[in-house]
Amino acid sequence: MSSETHRTTCSRDCPDACGILATVTDGVVTDLKGDPDHPVTRGFLCYRTSRFPELQRSGQRLTRPLVRRKGVLEPTTWDDALSLVADKLREVRAQSGPAAIFHYRSGGSLGILKHLTDLFFDQFGPCTGKVGDICSGAGEAAQIADLGVSDSNDIFDLLNSRHIVLWGKNPMVSNVHLVPILRDAAARGAKVVLVDPVRQKSAGLAQTVLQPAPGRDFELVMAVARVLFDTERVDPRARHFCNRLPEFEALVRRCSAAEWAAHAEVTLAEVEALADRFADGPTAILVGWGMQRRQRGGAIVRALDALSAISGNLFRPGGGVSFYFQRRKAFRPFGPPVSHPRVVREPLLGQDLLAARDPAIRFLWITAGNPVAMLPDSATVAKAIERTEFVVVTDCFATDTTERAHVVLPVPTLLEDSDLIGAYGHHWISESRPVVAMPADVRHEVLIFQDLARRVGLDVYPQDPIDQQKRTALAGVAGQGAGLESLRRQGAVRSPLADVHLFGRGHVYTPDGRVQLLDTMPPEPEVPVPAAQPGASAPLWLFSNSTEKSQASVWSGKGLGATTWVVVHPDAVPGLAAGTRVRVLSTLGSIDAELRLDPEQRRDVAIVPKGGHYDRGQSANALIPARATDLGLGAAYLDCKVRIVRA
Repeated sequence: MSSETHRTTCSRDCPDACGILATVTDGVVTDLKGDPDHPVTRGFLCYRTSRFPELQRSGQRLTRPLVRRKGVLEPTTWDDALSLVADKLREVRAQSGPAAIFHYRSGGSLGILKHLTDLFFDQFGPCTGKVGDICSGAGEAAQIADLGVSDSNDIFDLLNSRHIVLWGKNPMVSNVHLVPILRDAAARGAKVVLVDPVRQKSAGLAQTVLQPAPGRDFELVMAVARVLFDTERVDPRARHFCNRLPEFEALVRRCSAAEWAAHAEVTLAEVEALADRFADGPTAILVGWGMQRRQRGGAIVRALDALSAISGNLFRPGGGVSFYFQRRKAFRPFGPPVSHPRVVREPLLGQDLLAARDPAIRFLWITAGNPVAMLPDSATVAKAIERTEFVVVTDCFATDTTERAHVVLPVPTLLEDSDLIGAYGHHWISESRPVVAMPADVRHEVLIFQDLARRVGLDVYPQDPIDQQKRTALAGVAGQGAGLESLRRQGAVRSPLADVHLFGRGHVYTPDGRVQLLDTMPPEPEVPVPAAQPGASAPLWLFSNSTEKSQASVWSGKGLGATTWVVVHPDAVPGLAAGTRVRVLSTLGSIDAELRLDPEQRRDVAIVPKGGHYDRGQSANALIPARATDLGLGAAYLDCKVRIVRA
């Protein structure tokens, strides 16, 4: 037996983009460890990634092209599969025009070369495109409106913070490499506050925990701002670097601090203590992604931006309001922006596909995503895909979506892939390199589309080798110590385009350099409530939360099992014991679950794991209506109420 150690980068949809050291024994990955030389990874991996070799060897792995014949997906050759796809592409374009072709790319892989799939459809058409972002749409749009950019201070700037507010953020589960930095900051004296309706694992990191009413983060921000105005602790420079400060103050003064606190279902004392932390800066806000997945999600993030600005923390080292790190900033686009003949809204994908006319969507290609399981209103998404004339899916594993495809093309896993990775939880960029050879009948997406381009006569599509494509993407930073050779030598390089302090020059990146404060109250969300029935609980807010063992709809270890679970406060389901089989009901449908009880939760929430399989009856998204956020066309996943009844 011979063993070697290889370096690569995790490319899955996670803020950490970890450096990996893979032990390979006789051509098989036998162990994964975090790269100790990566400044953020610091030598450890999450459960999901450390157990990935088991998943790679599992029966879920796709290793041959599949084509549907007589209703059944059967193995075939690459030549057969790509000939079928090429013929269908040409046929649909000739008969119905490129608007009848839709390419859906999601975030299952953070690889920059995945954007070359977009380029193919832009050049072949341009075809129908996707608009919106189910993950971060509202938060990014809010920060761009307020600050001109959605980016963050250097992650290690938190060591300069006096207070750190985890507002709806759970790094113990979904951003684990932030945890050592938070602990280092605490060791230097920083105080950590957690604000979240759900009692979650990161509560152990915090000295103070607030559990406001679900969806009432906006009111809590207004309460804190009201205290700052009333006690004359608004930064006196705010009128110089903010637009609409009087209008924002008028919005804040619509209610007293006590009234805002009552709306948020927290005490006035809790509000005043939180206001003290913002006045006693530098105070950093780390914004979680859950709360911006509401119909008023953009307004919530805009309120947090405003709180950071008026309290004087936005421009201070150790301050700021961090929602996102610009992970693509260091990479040069592969082609110019195009004007699509039509767009499909990602959070409303099912209904938009079904409603498409003149022409209908006849050809659908899905890259790096499992929309049946991961989009709201899963039943409508599944129906729309099933009714589409021809569906192609590229994936590493069998999913609810591959089960509905006409052609399934197997692509590399993160341990076989070759790509460039930028993180959305820090500013380091790195290379994903294959640590083992992919199976003989698995192909890299770049090679798939190069082959397909030749078959359809698309001469302008780049046919350069993968390494050259990487150099093209890095051309803007190669002369600043971040070229391909630097990444291979060092493993990870901090983006030379990222400032340590985002607004260290004293201005934001709006057209006039001033913070654009919001000045209007967001409307109350429309949240349908399932009808009452005998034995059912009162309406509960549904939270479909990330878990330590799943990355989106891909589970590690023993997986989710045969049945999903739901966690509630014991008082929410009087008379029902832990372990009872229950049905979770919404206005759209129901799923069966095992009941779990937690007295630390609010009495008005029900928590289920994110990422359950739709065809197994485990997906929370089967319960969640498809609704868009107020900004950025995000998905309002958390605006859903359910009842629980004994199954």
